[in-house]
Amino acid sequence: MPVFKSFSGMITAIDNFFTGTASDTGCYQLMSVQNRANRDEGVVNFVVSPTTYFVDHVMLQPGDGVTGFYDANAPVPFIYPPQYRAVVMVPAMHYLNVKVDYFDENLLSNDGLLKLNLSPRTHVVLENGQAFRGNPAGRYLIVVYGPTTRSIPPQTSPEQIVVMC
Repeated sequence: MPVFKSFSGMITAIDNFFTGTASDTGCYQLMSVQNRANRDEGVVNFVVSPTTYFVDHVMLQPGDGVTGFYDANAPVPFIYPPQYRAVVMVPAMHYLNVKVDYFDENLLSNDGLLKLNLSPRTHVVLENGQAFRGNPAGRYLIVVYGPTTRSIPPQTSPEQIVVMC
């Protein structure tokens, strides 16, 4: 079961990433991200593949703020800076938050830190942008949301839910 962790900062470089297969040349990128708030956390390199989901399908470039989500249970090379396979990349979004996690049948995140309350204004879509016509409960979700309650756990009516099939 994947456990998603994140790293935020500013993109300092984007380079092609060679996978060892000539047909993959240019399809994979290495995105270097420098933590702006805490320079002690340093740099993380994200391997961006054709299956990496970009929230709002935005095109990122060096100088942009970004948060990368990766599977903390996936194997990684023992190098510095750390190199993670990016599952979801999120551009810096003012006044909005993003959570990537498994949400149970009650729409409570796996870590217990966010409860979703669906509203008629919540857009529920697939990664390809098409409408999701099922129940998002019991799935891995990318949740874009604004304010939360001060309850435990915090609750929100998200603006958008992307179902990760």
